[in-house]
Amino acid sequence: MRPGPTLVLLAVVAAVAATAGYFVGRPATAMAATVGAPTERRILYYQSPMHPWITSPEPGQCTICGMNLAPVYEGDAGFGSGEVVKLSDATAAVIGVATTTAHETDLTRRLRVNGIFEIDHTRHRVLSARVPGRIESLAVDQVGQTVAADAPLAVLYSPAMLTAQRVYLERLIAGPGAFSASQLAEARERLLDLGATEEDIAQLSETRETNPIVTVRAPFSGTVTVRGEKAYPGAYVAEGDTLFQLGDLDTLWFVFDAYESDLDLLRVGQPVTLTTANPGAEPHFAHISFIDPNIDAMTRTARVRVVVNNRSRTFRHRQTATGEVAIDLGRALTVPRSAVLFTREQPVVFVALPDQAYAARPVRLGRANAEAYEIREGLAAGEAVVTRAALLLESQAQLALVPMAAHPMDTMTGHAVVDAHTDIAALEPLVLAAADAAAALGHDDLTAYAANLPAVHAAWDLYVAATPDAAGGPLAERVNALSDGPTLDEAREPFEIFSTTVADLARAAGLHHQGKVVVFQCPMSPVLGTGRWVQRDDDLRNPFFGAAMLTCGERLD
Repeated sequence: MRPGPTLVLLAVVAAVAATAGYFVGRPATAMAATVGAPTERRILYYQSPMHPWITSPEPGQCTICGMNLAPVYEGDAGFGSGEVVKLSDATAAVIGVATTTAHETDLTRRLRVNGIFEIDHTRHRVLSARVPGRIESLAVDQVGQTVAADAPLAVLYSPAMLTAQRVYLERLIAGPGAFSASQLAEARERLLDLGATEEDIAQLSETRETNPIVTVRAPFSGTVTVRGEKAYPGAYVAEGDTLFQLGDLDTLWFVFDAYESDLDLLRVGQPVTLTTANPGAEPHFAHISFIDPNIDAMTRTARVRVVVNNRSRTFRHRQTATGEVAIDLGRALTVPRSAVLFTREQPVVFVALPDQAYAARPVRLGRANAEAYEIREGLAAGEAVVTRAALLLESQAQLALVPMAAHPMDTMTGHAVVDAHTDIAALEPLVLAAADAAAALGHDDLTAYAANLPAVHAAWDLYVAATPDAAGGPLAERVNALSDGPTLDEAREPFEIFSTTVADLARAAGLHHQGKVVVFQCPMSPVLGTGRWVQRDDDLRNPFFGAAMLTCGERLD
């Protein structure tokens, strides 16, 4: 029985599609080698065109995308050779290479800080009892009450004031014949020390009537921020006991801690945008007024002050807020952060050459912001650099240099290269398990951390099954060294080394660019000095310090 027209057409379409898929998936060098080849060459290995670090000695599919592996023939080097990677047009389209030009621009960094609103220290007074006595009455009975300048706050009955008035009157009435002018002045000074005013002394001199009542008055208009423990009617107070604290809330200080590494970027007069957690709160603009020259020995931070006009009572005393400092870094040659790779001893970028070729170029970095790096050496303005799929090009460059070999990773220096046999699909569960463990330590929750360790070991077993060479590598030792305590410090020490290794693997595999995790780095971690970790979200929570230094760190791209 002959096949019908429909079956014949389907067979032809399938054959054409298979042939087209085969040639699209093959590198340009391999394609060129087959055209007009007099003899069939030996196949070295098979490679994924879309994920070139996936290789196999046998035909098969890419473990990430499912695409058929393309053969790499003897005499070829996959996509390219050495530090130059050559792509076919089809391969470049599949992996989505994108470029942009290095150019000079005004580099601006925005430093985010967390701080608290404090009372202006120059307008803050502690009102203490200047005489021992009994509180007769209070004009202020609650914290937060606003008072005017010279308004009475408390009335005290003071036997000490009564005695001082009698001594003064005795010397005043007796006259110079009995007491010298200095003795009279001494009695007068005693009255002033006890809180009597010039008007009180003038009235006493005129009426010759003693009055044991002492009135405590507000030295300026402000708000009562503290009420003393004994500030109640009928209570006896000693000289020096605190009655109230008074502050002027028309002006507040926003105070934050700046890390030592950021201090050189801060200047008095720099603009700061303040926002609070209140829904719908409008940003408030102010300027840095003071930077403490002293650095705290423990936290390696210095206090920075921003004076804020608060006549509208927008902010509250001791309220927290977030500040964003706009820092002008000047003119610089820059490239996007996604163009820079940290997979070697020195950062590299891939420069676009003619005919779909890309060259790895070592560069020296300078300053940076959230979007770009300054390039101090290695690039010229106008050169095109790869901003997307650069990690794929780097993987192919490494494969071309050492075909079918595993590439080392030095987590202590922060440089990592994904192994040529690494299965990223198997790596992802290990990275996510590390993120959950880091979250538990960030919350100082040792119990939750211990509960996460079995998931870490299970994910490690899956990773080893997909990447057998990892079983004999340094990461295996770091997984086995993980401990659940008995204290947080004892759990954090081995976790920091393990976490840094996993974070480097996640970065090298590009999981942070796929939205899987966010990678953070702490510049003063206890064990390595510079430790890294992964999180499922971008809410910075340092697992190496927890609540002691929860926001110590920066996000890595």
